[in-house]
Amino acid sequence: MREKLLLLAATLLVGCAASPFHGSGVQPGTPRDAVIARMGAPHRVVQLPTGERLQYSMQPYGQHAWTVDLDASGRVVQARQVLTDSNFHPIEPGKWTREDVEREFGRPAWIDGVASWHGPVMTYRWRDSQNSDMFYWVYLDERNVVQRAHPGMEFINAPNDRN
Repeated sequence: MREKLLLLAATLLVGCAASPFHGSGVQPGTPRDAVIARMGAPHRVVQLPTGERLQYSMQPYGQHAWTVDLDASGRVVQARQVLTDSNFHPIEPGKWTREDVEREFGRPAWIDGVASWHGPVMTYRWRDSQNSDMFYWVYLDERNVVQRAHPGMEFINAPNDRN
């Protein structure tokens, strides 16, 4: 059984390494069709006041999400990896909604609840500037308004997990 799990994990890693899903190198001015030819169909398209955003997410297992912003003529304005500390920082409790969070970061790795909170908790997986595995939690109230948001460590293969 362990060998099958290791084989599956290796296959997934090779698949991710060979994936065309990577927004770096998408230059401003690139037409929408060329972006889709390179990166594939987006996971989600979000309408923006000045055009649209193509979202490509590696969630729930990956730690990256790319957005490609297009202007009204369908040309790239910017492409960037959005799951970063500096991008999470502007989330403002009491003002941001679930819609705002998903517009900026795409789908979360998962949405669940905890006994000490009376609303959904969105969880994003990401890597910080020291390349540490991290979670970013966004706590929503019953109206889907952000009430709390903060990072935390994701402990993979910590000593107690190896038993």
